[in-house]
Amino acid sequence: MKKSANEQVQNFLESILTFDDEKYNILQNLRKIVFRNHPNTDERIMYGRIMFSLNEVNGIKMKDPKKHLEGTGKDHRHLKIRSLADIKDKEVDFFVKQTV
Repeated sequence: MKKSANEQVQNFLESILTFDDEKYNILQNLRKIVFRNHPNTDERIMYGRIMFSLNEVNGIKMKDPKKHLEGTGKDHRHLKIRSLADIKDKEVDFFVKQTV
């Protein structure tokens, strides 16, 4: 997986690699899905985590038939991924493809 263009994100990834291989693998798998579908996605650190965004798309407008999206904000929803299995179980690819 490519290095992040965002120095804070890259430092975050490197720090996680030093103490938690599973979390590092989760993040790298998520990054692959996101950047495969949207190479120009912005990634940054927000609330102590990596956030991926496209300027015109937010979670509130996404179809969510199985109610995987979380959050109560007026304009934003998100997926919490805590394991490699969550990537498939919470259908990350389904949500990322909706932003096309």
